[in-house]
Amino acid sequence: MNIGIIGSGNIGANAAKLFAKAGHKVAISNSKGPASLAGLVSEIGPNAKATTTEEAVKFGDAILVALPWTKRNSLPPAQMFENKIVMDATNPYVVDKNGNFGLDDLGNSTSSEEILKLMPGARLVKAFNTMYFETLRTGSSTNPEQRLVLFIAGDDSEAKEIVARLIEDIGFAAVDTGFLHDGGRLQQPGSPIYNVPMTVEQAKQKLTDIS
Repeated sequence: MNIGIIGSGNIGANAAKLFAKAGHKVAISNSKGPASLAGLVSEIGPNAKATTTEEAVKFGDAILVALPWTKRNSLPPAQMFENKIVMDATNPYVVDKNGNFGLDDLGNSTSSEEILKLMPGARLVKAFNTMYFETLRTGSSTNPEQRLVLFIAGDDSEAKEIVARLIEDIGFAAVDTGFLHDGGRLQQPGSPIYNVPMTVEQAKQKLTDIS
């Protein structure tokens, strides 16, 4: 599958490496432009190329949005995401004037619902936002029973199935937390499943405990 990646930080870069290693073609982009990605693309190999963010969206059958929350308004125009499968890895972290990290107050909404407002025609799936990047980088497994979980949430069942297969392709297991609003809330920072490495069995038990 062709995968466009917006954001070349810890999550975007490591996901690009994993997707390319699994045989997918990736177009990776960031706010600094393709030239800044030459080293990363060289490291990943022939399955990767550096592009602008707009080119990454055009290229991808699926798009991974892995840019900082505060840069969400720099995403390409909404119409470019029409009918695209979008994996949203954003978390609503903000930094105050003293450099302290905190969470944006979204009221009754979630970060992925806010991202969907910027691309209302997208087939958005919340994914890749609950796992620490080092776990993503090193934690994949070929043994299904030992695979760590990447949680997904969304309102499009077919899109979730496709994202789940991509997650399996890179050596992790997908566990569905439900629809975008309630399931997405379960994946927000501070929830019992956020940034906690666990197997499928452990994840299902945890979801049962907090439901």
